[in-house]
Amino acid sequence: MSSLQPRIHPFVLSGGSGTRLWPLSRKAYPKQFLTDIVGEESLLQAACRRLDDPMFAPPVILANEEHRFLVAEQLREIALEPAAVVLEPVGRNTAPAALIAALMAARSGEDSLVLLMPSDQVITNAGGFLRTLRAGAEAARDGHFVTFGVHPTAPETGYGYIETMGADMAAPGIDALPDALDVVRFVEKPSAEKAQSFMESGRFFWNAGIFLASAGSFIQAFRRHMPAMVDACEAALARARSDLDFLRLDADAYGRCESISLDYAIMEKVESIKCVPLQSGWSDLGAWPALWELMGKDGDGNVTRGDVILHDVTNSYVQSADGPCVAVVGLDDVCAIATRDAVLVAPKDRAQDVREIVSRLAADGRPEVTHHARVYRPWGWYEGLSLGGRYQVKCLMVKPGARLSLQS
Repeated sequence: MSSLQPRIHPFVLSGGSGTRLWPLSRKAYPKQFLTDIVGEESLLQAACRRLDDPMFAPPVILANEEHRFLVAEQLREIALEPAAVVLEPVGRNTAPAALIAALMAARSGEDSLVLLMPSDQVITNAGGFLRTLRAGAEAARDGHFVTFGVHPTAPETGYGYIETMGADMAAPGIDALPDALDVVRFVEKPSAEKAQSFMESGRFFWNAGIFLASAGSFIQAFRRHMPAMVDACEAALARARSDLDFLRLDADAYGRCESISLDYAIMEKVESIKCVPLQSGWSDLGAWPALWELMGKDGDGNVTRGDVILHDVTNSYVQSADGPCVAVVGLDDVCAIATRDAVLVAPKDRAQDVREIVSRLAADGRPEVTHHARVYRPWGWYEGLSLGGRYQVKCLMVKPGARLSLQS
């Protein structure tokens, strides 16, 4: 990258709740913060480490207000100083978050490039990922919107697809940049038959949900297609206030934004859009079978984690996350996950339906949808040991130097 070219301004979107990985991922502690999913670091930490390259400015983290201390603690653990941690007072999907990112980057010039990247994805091959972004940056500097696609390996019906004018399915040389392909259309979650035809055509890619364009291009597109959102986000930034290491968006103004994805808001409407195929492994960990796909398997095709015993079990994912011993007998193609306070068992091909369980838990006001048995706080954590009609016993861990208020 030439020293005369401005650096890319990355914005890491960390507002998701990861409900499809329940019971491990919960509203108060979703999958991007978990350190026992893939590798020793959390997905958020891994996402930030991928941005350790001279082409990037320090990242901005856009997070749910409830997760602010989790974000701060995890960034501290990897010694990363973000440009800012911006707090959304209410969830409004990815379009308003993207517009806030563009408005902030435009302060450095409307030609500043804005990279929007989810915090909860697994991306392998860091070198290939950076090559992909360099190719995308070239297209974005030429005035294009850039989206990033994943070569489909199966006829998945849970992903959005990007149709291109045509693709060279062969990976480029180690130092070559992938081509930026013309986008024909976006297709949301097709039927199994359509997904199969998409994969066979060689023109379709999974939508990775990663976007790159100049700040000015984003803002202009929002002014054309979502003018009310521009007014609301400009007001939310103008009235934002600093609080410790966080920037709190104005709740009233941001609350006026429509809850809509960036794809629906502008990406499906703009012209001059390119797709760059990712030259790296990718997974959005959209359900438990995705973890089974990623992990190393035993001779029977099983992935086990924690205190697990299997007998006559094949092609399954079984995990005890700080929970009891889990024993499974005579099953095939299942996911079984136990935590201290909840157990999920489902066929792999029905794992997406965990969303229905989460919805029922929420409707019933059950705490299992929001908190784990161990609840994390800025000062440490607490865990309920016993609860009766007139008493409650908790175990508390207070970090060295931290403090908490007295409780009666």
